[in-house]
Amino acid sequence: MLLSPDEINKSLYPKGWKYAEKKISKSYSFDTYMAGMEFVQKIAVLAEAQNHHPDIIIGWCKVDISISSHDLGGVTTKCVNLALGIDRIFDETHNE
Repeated sequence: MLLSPDEINKSLYPKGWKYAEKKISKSYSFDTYMAGMEFVQKIAVLAEAQNHHPDIIIGWCKVDISISSHDLGGVTTKCVNLALGIDRIFDETHNE
């Protein structure tokens, strides 16, 4: 089931996620390129476990994430849960 923009923003806007064009997105910054790559590897494990895969753009010390349900054409609870899991990974990697 698709979520309304209000439901999405209530859950994710305070955490820095943006909703636009039927997807949620967020950018993460790192001190090194390899730190970003390690972050992406951990996201891949989470995404595979949840069987829900984000679009990822890797740049120099920056990782951009976009999530939507391609099947349903928008953002679902599964998308929000993946976003929150990605935030947890980021928080854990920055507290190591």
